Amino acid sequence: MARLETATATLAAPYGVMDLPAFDRNAAALEHRAAGKPLRVASKSVRCRFLLDRVLARPGFAGVLSFALPEALWLAEDVEDVVVGYPTTNKAALRALAGDEKLVDRVTIMIDSEEQLDFVESVVPPDGPPIRVCLDLDASLRLFGGSVHLGMRRSPLHAPEDLRRVAEALVRRRRFRLVGIMCYEGQIAGVGDNAGTWGRKVGIRTMQRASASELRERRAAAVAAVQGVAPLEFVNGGGTGSLERTASEDCITDIAAGSGLFGPALFDHYSSFRPEPAAFFVLEVVRRPGAGHVTVLGGGWVASGPAGKDRLPTPCWPEGLRLVREEGAGEVQTPLVGGAAAGLRVGDRVWFRHAKAGEVCEHLDALHLVGDGSGPAVALDEVRTYRGEGRTFL
Repeated sequence: MARLETATATLAAPYGVMDLPAFDRNAAALEHRAAGKPLRVASKSVRCRFLLDRVLARPGFAGVLSFALPEALWLAEDVEDVVVGYPTTNKAALRALAGDEKLVDRVTIMIDSEEQLDFVESVVPPDGPPIRVCLDLDASLRLFGGSVHLGMRRSPLHAPEDLRRVAEALVRRRRFRLVGIMCYEGQIAGVGDNAGTWGRKVGIRTMQRASASELRERRAAAVAAVQGVAPLEFVNGGGTGSLERTASEDCITDIAAGSGLFGPALFDHYSSFRPEPAAFFVLEVVRRPGAGHVTVLGGGWVASGPAGKDRLPTPCWPEGLRLVREEGAGEVQTPLVGGAAAGLRVGDRVWFRHAKAGEVCEHLDALHLVGDGSGPAVALDEVRTYRGEGRTFL
């Protein structure tokens, strides 16, 4: 951390820092864990064109999994393969896609119901090149007839016959072309198994093993069912937390990953791997409300998901600081306590890690790149985030 602090000492807080060597090592670790399966970078976990371009230049990465159709159209000006990971109702973006031969060849939209097909057909002209479509298979583990639901509540398409039914409806419509299947196992890839009590750890690991076993069989059956309707270009699955498991499935052709590039704090609670912390944001001490307390300006950069302390940012340098339980991370100020607080003065800096990955870029116009620490720390270029380019898609 001292290396990063030295390299960015002249910057005015708040600012974001990307440890570029750590980012690159994380990318290499993801490639190793994918065991030769191509990685599709999840743009929501990056939200910076420079970093997306950097990782797509690596041999183990191919294509983008985007989070919004307007974003996908923007990225597809330069990227040849962009899959939108979520359904869209953006009428202007759908019309722009349908009316541009370059974009319609590069962008794939997500569908999980005939109702969505009806909506798209109601928006776009009846004639034109077919729009590429990916079907979203729900990965959740459902037990006791569905009364127990473990995992994300995403697609209604859970059984292989559900997927086949929508595939058959899709291929009858000339405005669409079925090209892929996506299946995100969030209960495996997105849940840390090494946090909390011993009982919780055992419970999470047991659930993940059972879910992975069930999904392996169901996903293969779903892919076979759809391939009986139309040939597929790709079958996407996984996430940073499940690369090894997902890569071992024969039906998978590419794996989504992105958070592992930044190494956010949520991944401190995984037993099988831990990416290096690469992304940070820096705030300044502005007051000392009492002995053993300091307050920084800002800090309430709270991650999405179920509300809890694991969604709060983590002060990581100087070591020995923690949030105040009663206040947490505040919109305009964040009090801190701990052994290091006594040594901090007004104007000193505190480094934080965000709980998740790309969401930190929603608060920053730029990231400051820091280079290799083999010699003196080198601060490289300032690169624009999506927000810095005026692109706030969600």
